[in-house]
Amino acid sequence: MPNPLNKLVSLAARDQGTLRTADDLIGAGLAAPDARAALEEVAARYAVAVTPTLAAAIDTTDEADPIARQFVPDPAELEVRPEELADPIGDDAHSPVPGVVHRYPDRALLKIVGVCAVYCRFCFRREMVGPGAASLLSDDALEQAFAYFAGHPEIWEVILTGGDPFMLSARRMGEVVGRLAAIPHVKIVRHHTRVPIAAPERVTPAFVAALKAPGITPYVAVHVNHARELTPAARAALARLADAGIPLLSQTVLLRGVNDDAGTLAELFRALVECRVKPYYLHHPDLAPGTGHFRLPIAEGQALVRALRGRLSGIAQPTYVLDIPGGAGKVPLTPGHLAATEGGYQVSDNCGGLHAYADEGTNG
Repeated sequence: MPNPLNKLVSLAARDQGTLRTADDLIGAGLAAPDARAALEEVAARYAVAVTPTLAAAIDTTDEADPIARQFVPDPAELEVRPEELADPIGDDAHSPVPGVVHRYPDRALLKIVGVCAVYCRFCFRREMVGPGAASLLSDDALEQAFAYFAGHPEIWEVILTGGDPFMLSARRMGEVVGRLAAIPHVKIVRHHTRVPIAAPERVTPAFVAALKAPGITPYVAVHVNHARELTPAARAALARLADAGIPLLSQTVLLRGVNDDAGTLAELFRALVECRVKPYYLHHPDLAPGTGHFRLPIAEGQALVRALRGRLSGIAQPTYVLDIPGGAGKVPLTPGHLAATEGGYQVSDNCGGLHAYADEGTNG
């Protein structure tokens, strides 16, 4: 029997006005005509989508525009470095059933869909998401996932991710949340999403209502990297969530040429707090293929975080973290977890394991 989820996702993935091809990007003034061949080569390798909201936020007169850098394909994406990995944070190593990642004792991920409203050029799941991944989970796989959660009483929190879970319809989201709410030990459902920023019109009152169910506390973690992404429409979408009593967190990736200075980060984090969003994580970029041009040395990131101390309210301070390659989990990038080595660091995970991490800014 066809999976109704696939149909809903496929329809959502064709949102009107989204730029998906080289000709779309050139026609919108986001790329030069002579870049067509290079754009098509990147698009043949990795998914491309720029929503109307984000396209309108790009300053086409600025060749270094930080919004364009995040979403418009770049030939540098085809340059894969030796340390880069198709599965940089080790999802597969912790996937007991399709679509589920159970890396930490009390929480697990459900990769409910394989598509997004917009495709970030630095995405750590870029090898796994896109139009070809619309049928990520079959009905049988979803049933296996719910059975897995029900059979593991230590799972207190389920994190919906993908892809982007906000690509579901309100009806389908309500069904998924209802199934999770029926599992007595699951108390928290967290949603990781770009949609309030990229396609805020999808955050309707009906969709917001679908995130709630008796016995479940919803949280929404919003991915945003630059204050200019907080358009009036995005702020209104976040307000609809906050007004419904849903706690909001943010996740930001530290990116070369986008937000790698203290002033830009401070502006973003203050703006998020004004939108009732608590800055949660500042991620060091993952070792995803073709993303080396976005990464900066860990020491540079640490210096930026130090620069924010004292000049930025404590409620606007996220934790700077590294997701250890291979699946050992996130750790804060503090001296307690890092020891400099020749050409990188030795990183200690939360269980005391040691992991080598190559970092181009370290000389031992």
